[in-house]
Amino acid sequence: MSKIAVNKGRFSWACRGMIAATAFALTLSAAQAEDPVADPSSASDTTAAIATSRAERQAEYEQVTHEIGISAERMNSLAADVAKVKKDYASITAALIQSAMTEKKLSQDIEDITGRLEGLKEQKEGIHNSLLARRGVLAEVLGALQRMGLNPPPAILVKPEDALSSVRSAILLGAVVPELRAETEILMADMKEMSRVTASIEAERQKLVTSVGEQLAEKKRLTLLQEQKQRLQVEAESALVEERMRSEDLAARATSLKDLIAGLEKQAEQSRREDEAARRDEERARAAELAALPEANRLMAAAPFSALRGQIALPVTGRITRQFGEKDDSGGVMLGDMVATQSGAIVTAPADGSVLYAGPFRSYGQLLILNAGDGYHVVLAGMSRISVSLGQSVLAGEPIGAMGEARVASTSAAPNGNTGPELYIEFRKDGKPVDPTPWWAERLSGRTGNGT
Repeated sequence: MSKIAVNKGRFSWACRGMIAATAFALTLSAAQAEDPVADPSSASDTTAAIATSRAERQAEYEQVTHEIGISAERMNSLAADVAKVKKDYASITAALIQSAMTEKKLSQDIEDITGRLEGLKEQKEGIHNSLLARRGVLAEVLGALQRMGLNPPPAILVKPEDALSSVRSAILLGAVVPELRAETEILMADMKEMSRVTASIEAERQKLVTSVGEQLAEKKRLTLLQEQKQRLQVEAESALVEERMRSEDLAARATSLKDLIAGLEKQAEQSRREDEAARRDEERARAAELAALPEANRLMAAAPFSALRGQIALPVTGRITRQFGEKDDSGGVMLGDMVATQSGAIVTAPADGSVLYAGPFRSYGQLLILNAGDGYHVVLAGMSRISVSLGQSVLAGEPIGAMGEARVASTSAAPNGNTGPELYIEFRKDGKPVDPTPWWAERLSGRTGNGT
């Protein structure tokens, strides 16, 4: 029921009270006219009673008016708080997106470092095998130095840098016979490369330790921001609901006072003005929210999903292991892409949209469906946790969930041997699956969909 309708009902009820009061007054006047010799004390008592009633009604009027005044003041304060909350809400959303960008960059750094470490370890293994093949040459060189009284380290305990120094000394001292000179040169080159690779591995390990530590800290920051955002939303909604209930109670009390009818009409007009002001505040908050985002994000926010081809990055840091149209685990055809990622990886929204579904679904773990507009829907499955709720609007790059420690959809390893978590991504247009490949950006660069 609208406020105007309520006020009309209250006006009708109050009018009936006024009519009854008028009838009572007319009856009283008639009785006094018919009995001119009425008891003066009785008339005095009646006058006193009426005066007392008026005083009580006036006191009640003033009390309710005062309470309504407090309520209006409180509502204005809450409106200001809501505007501030909306500003904070937008700031937190922007901070969430920035934090997710940082976390994704760190995830990509970890992926790159891990790849480099694997390559360095392969190099080290190759050099090690080469050194083993020339173990005899090294033993002979060290033996020659020992015969010269230079006391080299035992061949079985020799370190690459020590062996390199010994071989270099042997060459300079002419302890290496000419027929072993070529093998010795190769041996020395291998040991130099081994020293370089060993140092590189140690440096990459230190980078990995640093990146993992920063990633853990960023994930904690993301969690705190999400909790703060949810808390602000709940607090704002609870305070407004409580104050509205109190205002309705005060208004109900006020309807028994005919002197407040005009005030109630005025209150309805004030409410309409407040609604209009709230609408303008919401528009300004939305504009501030968009202004707080990077320029690329604002461009993406205005673009339809179909126009984002080649601009959307993967929702998680990782690599696509199976693509749309390929065979799946059960021998069927993939209707989307499968992305292998890190344990606990943060999942971000690939595009702006609203949450149509968020929750567990069959063997796919946590399932999320986003309405991306333009007839497109994005399906994400395989997460262990979802941090958004049904009906919530999300911005591209905003964190929406996290992966678990292992594959969710199946306990067996994937055909490529991957046993880590995998995110399933499916794009749908007008209810039918479409190949997401044309939408993917060539390289992950931070915020999903517009960091390229």
